[in-house]
Amino acid sequence: MYRKTIFAAAFTLLAAPAFGFQCPMDMAAIDEALAANPQISAEQMAEVKALRAEGESLHASGDHDGSVAALAKAKAILGL
Repeated sequence: MYRKTIFAAAFTLLAAPAFGFQCPMDMAAIDEALAANPQISAEQMAEVKALRAEGESLHASGDHDGSVAALAKAKAILGL
């Protein structure tokens, strides 16, 4: 039992930073899609840019779950 607890704790500590690296990849994908001049409305474009900025801000503050959620909304609008 003790061994399983140690393993679970070690995995959590080692895996958690990996999730933070998804945010920059998502932001880059959004930036690339925006540069390709997507066929979306001006309203959708404004929403994507706001969500992208929110995701970057949340990532910088350490809220990677919130960042991933905001960036996922932006990606969905862009069809990514």
